[in-house]
Amino acid sequence: MKNLIMLVSTLFFQANLSAQTNSAINIVHKKIKTNLGEIAVQMRIVDDKPPILFLHGIYFDHHLWDYQIENLTNRSTITIDMPLHGASKSAVSKDWTLEDCSTMVIELLDALNLPKVIAIGHSWGAMTILRAAATHPERFQSIGFCNMPFKEATTKVKSKFRFQHMMVGLRKFYTKEVAKVMFGKDAPSKHPEWLDYLRTAMGKLTNKEVRWTEELAIINAKDASLKITALKVPAIALKGRTDYVGNPPNLKLTVVDGGHVSPLVAPQEVLDFVHEVMLLSTETETPSL
Repeated sequence: MKNLIMLVSTLFFQANLSAQTNSAINIVHKKIKTNLGEIAVQMRIVDDKPPILFLHGIYFDHHLWDYQIENLTNRSTITIDMPLHGASKSAVSKDWTLEDCSTMVIELLDALNLPKVIAIGHSWGAMTILRAAATHPERFQSIGFCNMPFKEATTKVKSKFRFQHMMVGLRKFYTKEVAKVMFGKDAPSKHPEWLDYLRTAMGKLTNKEVRWTEELAIINAKDASLKITALKVPAIALKGRTDYVGNPPNLKLTVVDGGHVSPLVAPQEVLDFVHEVMLLSTETETPSL
């Protein structure tokens, strides 16, 4: 595999990428053109092994993984801001699907000249990785699914979300209701810091962007059980004890305290989970050239 440090130096000068480097902590910030518009990418390069790619869920941005990134000092990492989130605000404003998101991931890997990655996804990010690995298993050494919804929402749930969309304009109320789903019914009162984190994250999204991403990742998502059982990449899963998602079939499952936002609520447990995913990759990892 080509040395990633040399790769980053080359990509820095490519005309179709805008880049900014923080040399003190060896992070390269780029925006890469994809089928869903320009996607913000953050790369920390420390070795030439296949890097770990982190994808966040709806409402959040790449900072959801800050604890894990800061403590993975011996492995190259890549985070992105998913479409319409964080610095990826130029995403195309049209109807798009989870399959479009999975195509975006492969286009990012192609643009970065990365044959393989280890992939960790939270919620929407996990759903995206699953679909990318289903069609391009050769691009993934191992996968960790955090808090991944994989069953199609019931008619009742879909109706509930569409009704709630009428109240998105009441952002303070809406965010508190989302917090109850994401963290648990008592979370807003028992853990106001989690509510503050969510309020800050959601504050970066317009009402239209909230509706779009909820439609994409919750209301319109199809059942992916068969994709999990047919997966050809080593993978494990993690969820919160009070998480609303089910237990994915055929995957070793780690259950941690908390609800649907384990990278934030159980950061050390998720870091341990990432290390376990890294160990899964050793069987398929090839020596660097």
